[in-house]
Amino acid sequence: MSRRPSILTLLGDRGGAVFVGVLLAAAVVVPVLNLAVPPSSPFHVPTHTVVLVGKWLTYALLAVALDLVWGYCGILSLGHGAFFALGGYAMGMYLMRQIGPRGVYAHPVLPDFMVFLNWRELPVAWWGFQHFPYAMLMALAVPGLLAFCLGWFAFRSRVTGVYLSIITQAMTYALMLGFFRNNFGFGGNNGLTDFKDILGFSIQAPGTRAALFAVSALALASGFLIARAIVTSKLGKVLVAIRDAESRTRFLGYKVEHYKLFVFVVSAMMAGLAGALYVPQVGIINPSEFAPANSIEAVIWVAVGGRGTLTGAALGAILVNAAKSWFTGVLPELWLFALGALFVLTTLFLPKGLVGTLLGFWPRRWARSHKPGLSASVAQPAE
Repeated sequence: MSRRPSILTLLGDRGGAVFVGVLLAAAVVVPVLNLAVPPSSPFHVPTHTVVLVGKWLTYALLAVALDLVWGYCGILSLGHGAFFALGGYAMGMYLMRQIGPRGVYAHPVLPDFMVFLNWRELPVAWWGFQHFPYAMLMALAVPGLLAFCLGWFAFRSRVTGVYLSIITQAMTYALMLGFFRNNFGFGGNNGLTDFKDILGFSIQAPGTRAALFAVSALALASGFLIARAIVTSKLGKVLVAIRDAESRTRFLGYKVEHYKLFVFVVSAMMAGLAGALYVPQVGIINPSEFAPANSIEAVIWVAVGGRGTLTGAALGAILVNAAKSWFTGVLPELWLFALGALFVLTTLFLPKGLVGTLLGFWPRRWARSHKPGLSASVAQPAE
C-alpha cells in the first residue's frame, strides 16, 4: 500500500517554496518596474514604495530570526532588537567613514560629531570600518559574540522562561542607555546619519535604493532557507524537544545548553544582518533602536503571523508594519491601541497566528472529507 504524504508537510513545503519564489521574483521585478518603467505607467513602482517595502523585508528577517529561537526552541527573547541595532550601528559606522571631507567640518577621517566634540583621533572601536567587508563581518560577529556571552552564562545556569526574557530585555535597555552617551563614541542621542554613499554609489540614487531592496529580498530568502534547514534537520527535532520538554530532553543525555546556545547565536547573527540592511535604506541609526518596545513589537509580529512557522513570522512582520504605516498616516494617535488590540485578539482567537491556523485548518478539512464511508454515502444516497 502506498504511503500517503502528510498534508501538513506538503502545505508547509509548498508554502515555503512559494514564499522563496515570491522573494526571488520580487528581487528582480520590483527594481525593473522602478527603474525601467516610466513614472506615467500604471506599472511603475515609486522609489518611496521600494524603500518602504525594503525596510519591511529587513523587519521580516528579524522576525524569522526571532521565530527560530522562540517558535522552535522556546526561548522568548525580548532583546533581539539589540542584535538588530548592533548590526545597524556596524553598517552606520561604515557609512560614516565614507563621508570623509564631504562632512560639515570637512575632516578627512573623523565624523562630524567627533569634530564638534573636539575629539583628536579616531577611537579604536572605529578602526577598520572604512572597509565594507570588515563592517559586514562586525555586523554579524558583534551580535553573535554578545549572544554567545549572554547565552553561555544563562543557559549553563539553566535560566529559562520569564527570567531569561527579563535578562534579554535588561540587556537591550542597558545598551540603549550606553549608546545614548556621547563619550561612547557612537553619536550619542543623535546617532549616525547624513550618509552619502555605499560602495561608491550614492545612497540616495534610485538605482542604489532598488539594489538595496533586491539584496534585502535575497537576504530574507537566504535567512529563511537557513532557518528551515535547521528546523527540518535532526538538530531541529532536538530543538523542538527542548521547547516541549527540556527536562526530559536533558535526561535523555542531550547537552541542552549547547543546542540552545547554537541557535541563539545563529538567530542573533541573522538579526544583525537585518539591522545592517535596514540602516542604508532609512538613512539613520540612533539609540532608540535599542528600546525594549522594539523587541516586544517583534514578538508581536511573530505571534500574529504564526509562531513556529517561519513564513508566518515574516508575513506577520510585513502585515503589522503595513498596518502601522497606514495607521500612523491616518490615525497616528491610535496606533499603539490598535497594536495592543491586535495582539490580544490574536492571542484569544488565533493562538497559532494566521499561518499556523491555516496550517491546522486544511488537515482537519481533509480528514473530514475522507472519513470512512463518506464517499459511499455520498455516491448512494438513502432511498
